[in-house]
Amino acid sequence: MAKFLDRFAAWFHETFNDMWFRTLIGPAQTKGAVQGCDEFAREGWKADLERRKRFTREQRARKRAS
Repeated sequence: MAKFLDRFAAWFHETFNDMWFRTLIGPAQTKGAVQGCDEFAREGWKADLERRKRFTREQRARKRAS
């Protein structure tokens, strides 16, 4: 049960910690998606996009391994 709670907590934080970047900045597209915002928001958006890409890569690797 503790392992499930740890996994759930990790999922929750990865999903919702940077939700405000997704809602305020917009779609997960790289071309022209963050023009006109300040440097802090741009860096946050890039970090969020990289975390999403890493999650997708990990999912693909798990799928290939199974």
